[in-house]
Amino acid sequence: MEEFLKDLPILPFKSRKEWDQWLKKNHKKGIAIWIKFAKKDSNVLSLTYAEALDVALCYGWIDSQKQKYDDFFWLQKFSVRGPKSIWSKINREKANTLIADGKMKPSGLEAVESAKKDGRWDAAYDSQSKVEIPRDFANLLKLRPKAKKFFESLDSANRYAILFRLHHTKNEELRKRKLNQFIEMLEKKETIHTKRIK
Repeated sequence: MEEFLKDLPILPFKSRKEWDQWLKKNHKKGIAIWIKFAKKDSNVLSLTYAEALDVALCYGWIDSQKQKYDDFFWLQKFSVRGPKSIWSKINREKANTLIADGKMKPSGLEAVESAKKDGRWDAAYDSQSKVEIPRDFANLLKLRPKAKKFFESLDSANRYAILFRLHHTKNEELRKRKLNQFIEMLEKKETIHTKRIK
């Protein structure tokens, strides 16, 4: 029996080959799916997230939100990469490796070429573990100790949420507004994401 979440199908794949065959048939249909991944300690044969991402990039697809499922499985949404979809530096490196290894499909190459043409390729963002605090934001934090103290106490998701948004705000006026907005938010001890309850 087929399962759905938010009107999208939940599909389990046992191997990289199965996922590749499904994408070969469906990558141009403009649909999105949830892939059902087995947790490491479940002892269930399953496609891994790393394998899924590599194959997705080959076909011009990308992952997005993650979702809980049950004690043995979790879900990750995959869909065709949109025309304005931003690239991470990690995925850019993966794509370059896939191209060098001759694994990239025409639709994957199209996604890469499109990103190179409109500047998204060069504007790729750092991963959560490598992102740096922009100088203008760091200077403001020094002047506002209350905001600085709260920023330093944030979990990695909320810290990255601020830095990610600043990285993608290039317009000078808009950037000033964002910087002030984040400083005020931090002084009020407000966060972008609500804290997860374990």
